[in-house]
Amino acid sequence: MGSESERILKTSKGINLSIPVGKVQYEIGTDPVTGCGISLSAEEIDATLAVPVAKVVFDDAGNADLVSLLDDLPETEFDQSEIRRVLKDSKTPENWRIGEALAEFYLVHHRVCHFPWPDGRDERKSGSSLPGADLVGFQKDGETDRFVFGEVKTSGENKYPPGAMHGRTGLKQQLEDLRDNVSIRDDLVKYLWHRAVNASWKDRFVSAYIRYNADHTDVRIFGLLIRDVPPHKDDIRNRVTKLGTDCPAAMVIELIAIYLPSGSIASFSEKVMNSRRRGDV
Repeated sequence: MGSESERILKTSKGINLSIPVGKVQYEIGTDPVTGCGISLSAEEIDATLAVPVAKVVFDDAGNADLVSLLDDLPETEFDQSEIRRVLKDSKTPENWRIGEALAEFYLVHHRVCHFPWPDGRDERKSGSSLPGADLVGFQKDGETDRFVFGEVKTSGENKYPPGAMHGRTGLKQQLEDLRDNVSIRDDLVKYLWHRAVNASWKDRFVSAYIRYNADHTDVRIFGLLIRDVPPHKDDIRNRVTKLGTDCPAAMVIELIAIYLPSGSIASFSEKVMNSRRRGDV
């Protein structure tokens, strides 16, 4: 796996790309609710956006599955260029969507998570934001899986915490709802359940559901802030403390603030689109 500070990702072109863990700026809280601040350098974030995050944003894996559906048909029955036209997504993605993809990428490679069904596949219109948790999937925990729910906010506001933490749709309320409201968790489980039928990851769903059926608080919840301001524990300190009060013993909650160089968020879309035009992905 290489050194403890990095892992290696092999891209579709066979290029080795280091996956930075980042530099830990602070750690707060005690189990079952903890938090940390992680910083990434300009070089690390540029490399991450150029290939792996872009692949998440444009759902390359999902598009490959769609193409494979037609592999058994004679090419005379369909037009290859028409397939490419339908699947091609040339729209510039919003910075917040790239922030979510960065958060997903980080959890997959540094928290052993798997998110099998991106919410973009459920959009009726490109660019819409669906209700529910931003990230829904599994986390490997010993010999079994447990359900994972994640909420992500991207903010360059020079304020600790940023305004995205508060309000009806703020990270504070979203995390409290996931902790306290079993009906919200049930809905997310059912959302994944429908998509698990005949899926390659069906066994992982069943494994996680067995745990959830025994204890509906046995889940992992992540709250992520994507920031391009200097690191400061005030971003998440109060939330870690408040969420720790009366948190169910079987539930694990982690808040992660990922800090990038100043001005990084504003250039998210440009960097991802440039990588597509160059054919990096």
